[in-house]
Amino acid sequence: MIDDVYAAAPERYQSGMKYRRAGRSGVLLPEISLGLWHNFGDVDTFSNSKRKLHYAFDQGITHFDLANNYGPSYGSAETTFGQVMKSSFAPYRDELFISTKAGHDMWPGPYGEWGSRKYLMASLNQSLKRMNLDYVDIFYSHRFDPVTPLEETLQALVDIVRQGKALYVGISKYPPEAARFAYRYLKERDVPCLLYQGRYNLLNREPEEEGILQDAQEQGSGFVAFSPLAQGLLTDRYLKGIPTDSRVARGGYLKKEALTPDLLRRIAELNEVAARRGQTLAEMALAWLLKDNRVTSVIVGASSVEQLADNLKALRNTSFTAEELSEIDRIIKG
Repeated sequence: MIDDVYAAAPERYQSGMKYRRAGRSGVLLPEISLGLWHNFGDVDTFSNSKRKLHYAFDQGITHFDLANNYGPSYGSAETTFGQVMKSSFAPYRDELFISTKAGHDMWPGPYGEWGSRKYLMASLNQSLKRMNLDYVDIFYSHRFDPVTPLEETLQALVDIVRQGKALYVGISKYPPEAARFAYRYLKERDVPCLLYQGRYNLLNREPEEEGILQDAQEQGSGFVAFSPLAQGLLTDRYLKGIPTDSRVARGGYLKKEALTPDLLRRIAELNEVAARRGQTLAEMALAWLLKDNRVTSVIVGASSVEQLADNLKALRNTSFTAEELSEIDRIIKG
């Protein structure tokens, strides 16, 4: 059986998606972006991955977030995306904003991770081949390298833009001092940092507590939040125990030890606030991030089209009363 040729929904930009400017730039990103960290690797079915990508674009999601080692296995999420790029998205390339990253473990040996020029250049070349792309819209240094001179890492980003392999560059998970150095270095070379990408959610407030959000805004960079649902903690999945098919049960990034009685109590209380707002806990968690205009976009994952559709419902109400915010803060702190 031959699949029908994909044609994007004509009404994709009237679907209710809103777009926010990335810092002081011409880039507009959807408030919700689709990340391929999980659920798009070679352990997942290609047909389901393709359905999710098609649905996302049809709903106005133009930003797809990848990294070299997303999968599993390493590189397979980019390969999946590359197949969809070739079969479906090629006519729409100029509507898409595609990111990839390098910094974490990718291949054996001293040049298979961290921030050397050799690794970043080689990794991006591999990523472009896997994704069937001539360039990415943004390339990130995926993590700060405490050993490699930061100037080497940042100059590689500058040269990647000048080579035409990325239109913009960004940094991810950098500590505040290193991030401020990066903003200055890149700006002085006329390749400003477009985006800072960091873990940010109701349970993890580091970007606001460490000044990362404020620094990004002052430097003209946007901020993209990943892990907005805390690996599923900020959903109704764990309100009645640990499902056998959950990430906790599978022993992944999220460990069973993290689900303490105190945390489960707070999640249940947050769920009650969400219910009063007419939202699920996941919807409220996404809306809470989007209430802050310093947040350019929020990256969600999706195991199904239905899950992605549920997450998009968060866009219907991203306003909070002062009383709601105060109650949420009280729950989180105590």
